Amino acid sequence: MKIEVNNITLNYITEGQGNPLILLHGNGEDSGIFNELTEKLKENYTIYAIDSRNHGGSTKTEDFTYETMAEDVYQFTEKLELKNVSVIGFSDGAILSLLLAIDHDNLFHKMVLLGVNLKPTDFKTDIYNYLVDEYENTKDPLIKMMLEQPNIELEQLKDIHTPTLLIAGEDDIYKEESFDDIVKIMPNARLQIMKGHDHGSYIINKDILYPYLENFLKE
Repeated sequence: MKIEVNNITLNYITEGQGNPLILLHGNGEDSGIFNELTEKLKENYTIYAIDSRNHGGSTKTEDFTYETMAEDVYQFTEKLELKNVSVIGFSDGAILSLLLAIDHDNLFHKMVLLGVNLKPTDFKTDIYNYLVDEYENTKDPLIKMMLEQPNIELEQLKDIHTPTLLIAGEDDIYKEESFDDIVKIMPNARLQIMKGHDHGSYIINKDILYPYLENFLKE
């Protein structure tokens, strides 16, 4: 489906029934990474799986900022008049979720952050260096975005009271202490480490997360 928001067109898939649940993918992907998970979640939730701007079937622009992408999602929730909405965001999608929670108090009923970072310095050194090399070779603006953004201060999270489940891979691309810092400062956040997994291996085209998500969302 298509919807006009923030002077662009967002492509999205909606399935299921129940309270609304937004799914936000990571950098360079599209909403299709959640297909397997959607098949299970749609039994109890109305799923809205969105292609972010500059991704999938959504409008391609010259604007590559997380703040703009977050505004797209906010206008999406406003235009569809979504109430009691929760969000599951992976990587870039988790960043958007955090930005929305910072700027719009009580927007989300519950929030699941999969492999999130607050700053580029949260990358493990070898990963950051790899991305620098990739950008030098490709000049891909999506990679440039990851090297320069986001710039969220830890202190900005202390007033987010939304119940939050932060999930990370045991071998994630971000430093483990960065996840610990987030859950320590957010009043209603907890951390789940996925043993034997990297940044996306428990998410992309998988339904491994379903039991964790169902338990958390039903609490």
